[in-house]
Amino acid sequence: MRIAALTAATAISFGAATATLTGGQVPLGPNPQTQPQLQQRQPNVVFVLTDDQDVHLSSLDYMPLVKKHLLDRGTYFSHHYATTAVCCPSRVTLWTGKFAHNTNVTDVSPPYGGYPKFVSQGYNDNYFPVWLQQAGYNTYYTGKLFNVHTVENYNSPAPGGFTGSDFLLDPYTYNYLNSTFQRNGEGPRSYEGYYSTDVLAEKAYGLLDEAVDAGKPFFLVAAPIAPHANVVMNKTAHDAPRDPDNLPFEFTEPVPAERHRHLFKGEKVPRTANFNPDQPSGANWIRTLPQQNSSNVEYNDHFYRQRLRSLQAVDELVEGLISRLEEYNILDNTYFVYSSDNGYHIGQHRLQPGKSCGYEEDTNVPLIVRGPGVAEGYVAEGVVTTHADLAPTFFELLGIEQRDDFDGSAIPVTKEEFEEVRDAGERREHAGIEYWGFAMGEGIYNRNPRENNTYKALRLSGPGYNLYYSVWCNNEHELYDMAVDPGQLHNLLSSSSDLKSLAAGYPAHKVAARLDALLLVLKTCASETCRRPWAQLHPDGGVRSLADALSPRYDAFYEAKGTTRVEYAYCANGFLEDAEGPTWEANGKAFGGQSEGGGEYGYLRGGRWEDWV
Repeated sequence: MRIAALTAATAISFGAATATLTGGQVPLGPNPQTQPQLQQRQPNVVFVLTDDQDVHLSSLDYMPLVKKHLLDRGTYFSHHYATTAVCCPSRVTLWTGKFAHNTNVTDVSPPYGGYPKFVSQGYNDNYFPVWLQQAGYNTYYTGKLFNVHTVENYNSPAPGGFTGSDFLLDPYTYNYLNSTFQRNGEGPRSYEGYYSTDVLAEKAYGLLDEAVDAGKPFFLVAAPIAPHANVVMNKTAHDAPRDPDNLPFEFTEPVPAERHRHLFKGEKVPRTANFNPDQPSGANWIRTLPQQNSSNVEYNDHFYRQRLRSLQAVDELVEGLISRLEEYNILDNTYFVYSSDNGYHIGQHRLQPGKSCGYEEDTNVPLIVRGPGVAEGYVAEGVVTTHADLAPTFFELLGIEQRDDFDGSAIPVTKEEFEEVRDAGERREHAGIEYWGFAMGEGIYNRNPRENNTYKALRLSGPGYNLYYSVWCNNEHELYDMAVDPGQLHNLLSSSSDLKSLAAGYPAHKVAARLDALLLVLKTCASETCRRPWAQLHPDGGVRSLADALSPRYDAFYEAKGTTRVEYAYCANGFLEDAEGPTWEANGKAFGGQSEGGGEYGYLRGGRWEDWV
């Protein structure tokens, strides 16, 4: 991410106070001016979670208050990834510390996802806010929790684990000027005519007042919808399985607050090499996309500007929360975290506005942390982190014992700890990425849902390599050397690629064999296997990174004929075991001899070096 110099026009009016709500809509809770100044030993957390915010379209460059209060006063983690590039599965991963293949919440709506699926999987009484309350924390949440959390099912059951809450509810969640919120055990309340992020800001400030007044350590989440597209949805949109040919909602560009409509008139989607390229790129259905015409590009630039404008109210929300924490004299004892559920593309690979792909624009998301011991103005580069790491990270920051069933692990947030991990032999270098179902455009052009968008992917970054590898459900493969091809335009495994193509200085097939084996482990991993996948392949400890695995001594191990590879039996819209193809647990023994106890496999486990040469 780059932090560009902000123009004078960009900075105008960003400090303006949030518009006061009328008609009986006032900040919730007590007045911060009348409350005691509290100091607590245990730290607090304030977490702002946006929706569909990008890194690679430079949205943070247009948020001067986030820069002032968070980027300049905290640490930015540049290699942070959403493991599923769509809202609900990503959020469930964030709040459980588990990948979507383990939560089995793999879509935004039933039968494979949404709030009803979250509940039916047993997580409503066994996820992050519940665990925090068990550890003695008060928990507060306002904004979007999960998709298909509606005006009809909001209390059947109510989301578990919250001391205070004021949730956005479907079918009005993404309607910027007609939102519906539901506070604690009360019924839903419409805020038609009021700007959604401004309503949310007042509610967040009120919940903060309540948290401070309670005198206990707290965890507060403010989850605005910006910069998600505006969506007008049929009231009964989620009553039945989604029909791709008859979608009951209308996507259009985001809607900014009135005070921000004049901003960024000349801004355009960054014209990177992969923006509406002359030649097709990607794989599967993406490679068939037509180049966008001038009218389409012009509209997408407008869509982009609306995203930037919609984020300005979020920018103000951040400053509003910071100023109130200062007034209460608890800012220095509070971790302030900023992130997004997934990223976004506009025009890259000829794609219409949207997400759901494994490419960098959709999966690399902002993560900023400010708080006790966190370095100011520091960019943490060289360690890959994911949303599965956030729950373990919060546990670490708050002094709560780690859970054995976390798929992720705590991110080191201090500069010293981060650099120690970065420079260690067993560095974090991988992010497992997965998706099921279909993708669709969110603008006014070419909205047709694209079936067979199911894939498994691997993002790997370390000293000397920067790679993306994927296997689609039609069993097409992709490999990009992002050190020389950051736009992911030249698939080294396509039928038209030179057989002598190199990735990270090695023959592409040699690298792909290692990445496929790693992906085989990660595609159905759980807990420790997700955290240390190389140890499954090499239980003797001889390989702890791709650099180690690329040693010629392992060529026979990875490249032998008949070795199990990642492949799908068929394309499914959810996690169905019979569609997923070979798994490490069931088929990994193809990588090595079994021990006498059976069921264990990997390089030199139950076998001899001579067996592999």
